[in-house]
Amino acid sequence: MDFDINILLAAKVLTSVFLSILFLQSGLDKVIDWKGNYQWLKGHFASSVLKDVVKPLLISITLLELTAGSLSAFGAIYLIVTGNGHYALLGILFSAISLICLFFGQRIAKDYEGALSLAIYFILSIIGLLLYK
Repeated sequence: MDFDINILLAAKVLTSVFLSILFLQSGLDKVIDWKGNYQWLKGHFASSVLKDVVKPLLISITLLELTAGSLSAFGAIYLIVTGNGHYALLGILFSAISLICLFFGQRIAKDYEGALSLAIYFILSIIGLLLYK
């Protein structure tokens, strides 16, 4: 069987789908369980310089994650339908920005394992960006 698959297009779409799942789930979890996430983060940052700004940071990261996830999901569909990767690329950019913010927070909280796990997602987002070169 001979398949004529555009590998670059498939990689772009799959990267966007992956990031949409990652960030929509994370952002929606923060919205649905706002109180639980807020309480956990207050404890997580209790000994850090961020202890007094947990609520604005939670609002900011929630909005960033929902934006990244939504742009990635819409971007994957738009890319498939039109061949235009503009929205998918924006989704990847917002994903990378979200990951930088999360990484910063984990490092400030001295949660080095948490920071390390974010590096894997960040590498994916950088590879995703390079697909558009």
